[in-house]
Amino acid sequence: MSSIEEDTLSLTERDLKVIWHPYTQMLNAIIPTAIVRAEGCYLFDEEGNRYIDAISSWWVILHGHSHPYIADKVSAQIRKLDQVIFAGFTHEPAVELAEKLLSLLPQNQERVFYTDNGSTAVEVALKMCMQYWHNQEKAKTKVMAFNNGYHGDTFGAMSVSGRSAWTAPFDAYLFEVVYIDLPTAENLPELKRQISAISDQLACFVYEPLVQGSAGMLMYGAAELDELMKHCRSENVFMIQDEVFTGFGRTGKHFAADHLTEKPDIMCFSKGLTGGTMPLGVTTCSKEIYNAFLSKDKMKTLFHGHSFTANPLACTAASASIDLLLTEETQQHIDRICRRHASFLQRIRQHMRVESARQTGTILAIEWRTETGTSYFDDLRNLLYDYFLNKGILMRPLGNVIYILPPYCIIDEDLDRIYEEIEGALELY
Repeated sequence: MSSIEEDTLSLTERDLKVIWHPYTQMLNAIIPTAIVRAEGCYLFDEEGNRYIDAISSWWVILHGHSHPYIADKVSAQIRKLDQVIFAGFTHEPAVELAEKLLSLLPQNQERVFYTDNGSTAVEVALKMCMQYWHNQEKAKTKVMAFNNGYHGDTFGAMSVSGRSAWTAPFDAYLFEVVYIDLPTAENLPELKRQISAISDQLACFVYEPLVQGSAGMLMYGAAELDELMKHCRSENVFMIQDEVFTGFGRTGKHFAADHLTEKPDIMCFSKGLTGGTMPLGVTTCSKEIYNAFLSKDKMKTLFHGHSFTANPLACTAASASIDLLLTEETQQHIDRICRRHASFLQRIRQHMRVESARQTGTILAIEWRTETGTSYFDDLRNLLYDYFLNKGILMRPLGNVIYILPPYCIIDEDLDRIYEEIEGALELY
């Protein structure tokens, strides 16, 4: 395309000629909205329209877009050190971030392994567990996960996610996984029995704590998860806690782990890790896991790495984001959002078109009642997406489930507007 042609076309028109978007059937996709800048809770398109980012741009923005504190830190870092190989080298941003993060996690988390995103953080966690048992020369090769879970789109992460239309083309290439239901007071005895029956083969149990995001914001109790984790510990089954979504304040506490008494062996982070500014993944682990790779036998090494492992800019952004998370102001914002969500939940849950409404911390989900039941592919999804976008609100419904997951800086006036438009949509659809 020539520069003259580019000058006569809008950004959206140029996009349509060259881009393949994620999770999008491009044949009949909606025309993408071209965003040219963002600030705080707002996105601005090329026509000057403003949108409230009610979903933190796919769950990643914590403190608002283009936050000056993070921007200043990254700006200073790029003038000092932009990138260096992390095999055989180290740098201040990586060490500082690891120290900060470990100080906030359960005490058994002692080592940090850097990757690029949530999927790769889970991949590394799975490889740590599988190779742990291989290094011990023990045949524990099975993996257990929850039904309907989602852990990413790379092959290992897909394997431990629930089988669905998303994974169907690849099912023949995914490794076998033992699936169990989310724990309840009623089914815990049966779940424990299932685990005990195969514990001598189970390398690990991978799970999203408290909230299964992509499954439609399905929520379950901390007490029941604690009981299940306690049983896994007694059966010598390693636990991988995927906090890619739930970490950094989303559940009302720093981490979902802070709602639990039991401790996982491995934890995974991404999304809000950098405040949403750039990609970064982290996998943390216990001393027991780490020590299993210490050997004079080089074949017991964890052979995994990425070109941009521990990128100094991403580590700097994450460290700055943690600084902001720990401020009294941010904690007050999180508490405020939790309270206002709870109040709106009570107001809306009895509406005739609401099948279910649920909340965990700053995450509020509302399930529309439909004749066909709950489905990610419900046609209501596009109607609701267009409705809210036309009202100046970015929502991305999970089929007939909508959710509010705002940046912590959102003001009450904007929350009220989102709530009011949800009530308006309930009267129409």
